[in-house]
Amino acid sequence: MKTKATQATNQAFDVVVIGAGPAGLACAVRCAQLGLSTACIDNWRDKKGNSSLGGAYLNAGCVATLALLESARIYHTLKHDIQMHGIHAEGIALDLPQMIKRKDDIIEALQRNAADLFAHHQIQRFFGKAKLLSEGLIEFSPAEKAPGSIITARHIVLATGSAPFQLPCAAIDNKVIFDSVAALNIDSLPKRLAIIGAGVIGLELAGIWNRLGVKTTLLEAQDTFLNLPDQQISREAYRIYNEQGLDMRLGARVIAARKSRHGVTVDYQTNEGRQSLHVDKLIVATGRKPNSEDLATAEANLLLDENGYVHVDENCRTTLPGVYAIGDLTLLGPMLAHKGMEEGVFVAEQIAGLHNPINFDRLPSVIFTDPEIAWVGQTEQALRAVGEPIKIGTYYLCDTAKAQTTGKTEGLVKIIIHAETDTILGVHIIGTHAAELIAEAVLAMEFSASSEDLVRTIHAHPTLSEALHDAALKVKDGIK
Repeated sequence: MKTKATQATNQAFDVVVIGAGPAGLACAVRCAQLGLSTACIDNWRDKKGNSSLGGAYLNAGCVATLALLESARIYHTLKHDIQMHGIHAEGIALDLPQMIKRKDDIIEALQRNAADLFAHHQIQRFFGKAKLLSEGLIEFSPAEKAPGSIITARHIVLATGSAPFQLPCAAIDNKVIFDSVAALNIDSLPKRLAIIGAGVIGLELAGIWNRLGVKTTLLEAQDTFLNLPDQQISREAYRIYNEQGLDMRLGARVIAARKSRHGVTVDYQTNEGRQSLHVDKLIVATGRKPNSEDLATAEANLLLDENGYVHVDENCRTTLPGVYAIGDLTLLGPMLAHKGMEEGVFVAEQIAGLHNPINFDRLPSVIFTDPEIAWVGQTEQALRAVGEPIKIGTYYLCDTAKAQTTGKTEGLVKIIIHAETDTILGVHIIGTHAAELIAEAVLAMEFSASSEDLVRTIHAHPTLSEALHDAALKVKDGIK
C-alpha cells in the first residue's frame, strides 16, 4: 500500500505521537477525537518497502500470526479430522505462498483502514525517524532523502514498541536462521524446524508449523513450562501440545547454531550434557526488547532502566514534563497490544483533562495456540504463596454439549475465589475460543462479581460459556 509521506516543515501540534503501532494508533486517534491537533511519526516499512501503519502488531505480530494459525488449522482439519464428520476429501494440498499472500492481503486491508482513520480525523502523518530533543521538541528525519526539521508539541507520546531479541549464539540471516518477524514469511515448507524459546511467541509459531506437518522442536532454557499462566493450565497445555506432536525440550540452553549447506545444527546444553539437533530451519523466539535505542538525545535526560525500558509513573508520565511513554516501552504491564491500546486512550484523555484510570489487575492475557490459553487475575500458586484463603472450581470442556458437537473437547475452565468474600480473584481457561470466553470473566471481575453472581447468570445452552457457569457452580457447591 503506497502512502505519500508528509513533508515536515517546522510545525507545531498539541500532541505528537512517536510510533504507529496499536498503542500509538489508539492514542493519536483519541487525541484527535478530543479536538487536539495531532501528528504521528512512524518509520515502519511493509514487505514492499512502503510506509505502513500498525507497527509489529499488525505487520509482523498478532494479526499476521492469527491469519497463519487459522489457515494451518483448516489444513490440519481437512487432512486429519474431517473424516469423523462423514466427509471425505482427496487431493488436499498445501500452497504455502498463497497462505502467506492471504495473510498479507489481510494486513493490507487493515493498513488501509488505519490510514483512512488517520485521514478522517485529520491526523498529520510523518514517515521517518524521530528523536526526542527535550520536552516539546522533536527532531524529525524523513525516510526519503530530504532535510530534517524540528517539530514542536505541547505533549509528546513515545510509543515505538519493541523488537525481537537477538542471540549471539544464533546469528539471524532470515534465510536459515529467522527472527520471529521473518518467520511469518517463510514460503517453503521445511521438513524439520527448531524454535528457540517456548514462551508465547515460540508456542504460537510452533502451532502454525506443527499443524502444517513440519516436525517441530521447541528448545526452552527454563526447566518449567509456561510460568505466566496458572500452573494447572500450563500442565494441561504441556500434555495437549505433546499429544499434538510438538517436541518440547525443557532445560535446553542453546549455545551454538552452525549453518551448513543442508540446514543448521543447533548445539544445546541440558542436565545430561551437550546435545545436538539438525534441522532445516531455525527460528529464534526468545522474547522482545523495547525500541528505545536512539529514541532521545543524551541531553534530553529521558530516564531508562538497564534493559532499555522507559521509566514512567502510574499515569504513563516519564521524568520529562509533557512526555509520556506507552505500550511495550514500559514495564507497567505485559507486552500486549490491548494493554498498549488502553494506555494510548488513557494518555490521550489525560492530556485533554479527563482521567479514567486503567485497572491492570483486570488485564486479560491470551496465547493464540490451538487450543487457546487465556487468563485474568491471579494464579492459584501466587495466592497460596501469600496465604490468601481461596476456593477453586474447575470444569472440563469435554463435559459441555457444545464441545462434544464440535469435537473440540480439550481444555478446562478454572475459577479462583476468595474463600470468605466469594470475590472472583482469577479465571484461567485453556480450550477452543478461550480468548473470547475470557471476556465474561473480565467483565465479572471489573464489576466485583462473586461466583454466586456467575451461577445466577443464565447462560445459553448449548454453549462453551456454560463452562464458566458450571465452574462457578462447583465453587458454590464445594465440588472440585
